[in-house]
Amino acid sequence: MATAHEKRLAPLKTPTSLSEAATRDISAALTTLLADVFALYIKTKNFHWHVSGPHFRDYHLMLDEQSAEILAMTDLIAERARKIGGTTLRSVGQIARESRVLDNDAEFVDALDMLAELRDDNNDLVGRMREVHDLCDEHNDVATASLLENWIDESEKRVWFLFESSRRGNV
Repeated sequence: MATAHEKRLAPLKTPTSLSEAATRDISAALTTLLADVFALYIKTKNFHWHVSGPHFRDYHLMLDEQSAEILAMTDLIAERARKIGGTTLRSVGQIARESRVLDNDAEFVDALDMLAELRDDNNDLVGRMREVHDLCDEHNDVATASLLENWIDESEKRVWFLFESSRRGNV
């Protein structure tokens, strides 16, 4: 029988009804997705802080709203990985290693280029979330799949707004 001290030092092993393979695969996929979401959050804030031009106010406010929505996903993703018995991100370095979102450290980016880049990044995120959803379906993890469905919808809305905001009118 383990002592209280031994139990406190034991590896994290949250009880779950999912299989070991499901826990391993889904929590790993969620961790990589979380790295992407953090990177997209920082990129969106970067563009929010540095946008300029005749539509500054509209773009600035839209990117602030979108970054808040993206940030709101982070805790839910990490907690879901923990709820199913996995672990998740532990450092900024791990985010940098695992994220598939490309940085943009350019001194100046045109506002419409910012919107196009974020549109594509959000659209890529939708595709990655669909892949994680498929993995959840394989392992019968309906709770994670349900969360992903809402995040996919939110991300598709961001793609739509970024697309429509960057269109040139017929004026």
